[in-house]
Order: sequence, then C-alpha cells, then structure tokens
Amino acid sequence: MIWPAPLDMAFMRHAFAAGTCISIAGSVVGYFVVLRRQAFAAHALSNVGFAGAAGASLVGFDPMLGLFVFVLAAALLMAVAGEDIGHRDISVGMILMFSLGLGVLFVNLYSANANAAIGILFGSVLGISTGQLELTAGVSLLVVLLLAAMFRPLRFASLNPAAARASGVPVSLISTLFLLILAATAAISVPVIGALLSFAIFVGPAAAAQAWTGRLGTGIALTIVLALVETWGGLWFSYYVNVPATSCIASLSFMFYAASWLPAGRSWVLRRRNQPVGV
Repeated sequence: MIWPAPLDMAFMRHAFAAGTCISIAGSVVGYFVVLRRQAFAAHALSNVGFAGAAGASLVGFDPMLGLFVFVLAAALLMAVAGEDIGHRDISVGMILMFSLGLGVLFVNLYSANANAAIGILFGSVLGISTGQLELTAGVSLLVVLLLAAMFRPLRFASLNPAAARASGVPVSLISTLFLLILAATAAISVPVIGALLSFAIFVGPAAAAQAWTGRLGTGIALTIVLALVETWGGLWFSYYVNVPATSCIASLSFMFYAASWLPAGRSWVLRRRNQPVGV
C-alpha cells in the first residue's frame, strides 16, 4: 500500500490511529466537561495518573495499571465531594495536591523506574506500541458507547440539574458515571498526549466550539472536528518541522480557542449567554 510520507513508518501510523481515537472520545467527553464546568476536575484527573504510574513502578507493576487505579479512585472521591462548584473545586484541588505529593514520594523511594512515571506527565505520542493502541481504541469505543447510552439524561442533568432532579433523573448517579468516564478517557489519553497537555483535547476544542455555536449537537460535531484537526495537524507539522508533536497539538488548540475570542467569536458568546443551549 502506498502511504503518504508521514505514514510510511509504523510508529507514525500508530500515532495517527491513537490520536484519532483520543480526539473523538476525548472531545465528546470534553464537550460535557466544559458544559458542566469541570475543567479543573479534568486537569486534576490527568495529573493524578502520575502518582498511579509511580506507585505501580515502586511495587513492580505495570505503570498503566497504577494509572487506571489511581485515576478511577480519584474520580470516585471527586464524586463524593458533591456538585457545588466552590466546594467541589476545593476538594479537587486537595485530591490533586495529595496525589502529586504521593507521586514525588514514590519516585524518590524508587527512582530506577521513575522515567516511566515522569513520562506520564508529557506523553509519548510517537512511541505508541501495538498493545497500547489496542487498549486506547477499545477504551475510546467504550467511552463513546457509554456516552451515547446516557446522552439524554446527561444532557438534561448538565443543562438544568435542578429540573432534572425534580423530573426524577438520578443526577448524582449521572455525575458519578460521567466522572468515571472522564477518568477512563484521561487514563488512556495521558500516556499519549501527556498529563500536562490534556487540556489540548479535553477543554480547548470544546471551549472554542461552545463559543461559536450554542446548539448542542452542532457543538459536539464541531468539537470533534477541531480535535481531529489539532491532532492530525500537530502530527503532520511535527513530522516535517521536527518539533515535539504534543507541543504542536497544544499550540493548535490554543490558536482555535484564541480565535473564538476574536470579535466575531465574542458575538457568539454573548448571544449564547442570553439563551439556553439547545440541540
């Protein structure tokens, strides 16, 4: 098969495939992250993975296993913190602080395998193995299917939690399930794009899309498109210019977000503030 130049090598094909999976799953999750004002939680869950990977390395387990365990546990703790934004953010911050402290302790106790844990912070999109690609694809598909199954109650609970609760929607359960889905998405995204750059996929495209359109269906579609453009464009640019791919992806994410705040984008924001988000 004749491939475009960047796809001649297997590691680039793995990077594009894993990046595509994460872009689709991460951007859909990210749309609701921004809608529900849980950007800080998304950032915290991504960084909690560092402690999990370091702890697993300390006891001789696979860093990915530790990452999943810590991130899912942190999501459950965040769910217990409740839905009040002020109290929730304080709890998320304390969980993040404690996790990062544990990560530093684990690395200092056993520095021989520290590289695996520290690499979690920055990701390695060009170092995706076949097994990691399969895991990423499987979890991404599961995330999309779960979000599709709970789309209606999640939409209702995100837009008007008080009305949803009055209508019998289990808002607390929906919030917990969403945090677990976010955690699973963060767990597969962090080794690829890094904990420090997770905003590039989780928040950037969704924030730009919600500034440009107030329609939920259109916004989700636009979020996916922006995430794919950022990921594919970042990988393509890094190949020809020889710069880190994650840096390119993060730069494109910031550019789209900045563009949404130009005068034309601001008019969309102001219009959206005066009307509820619709389908």
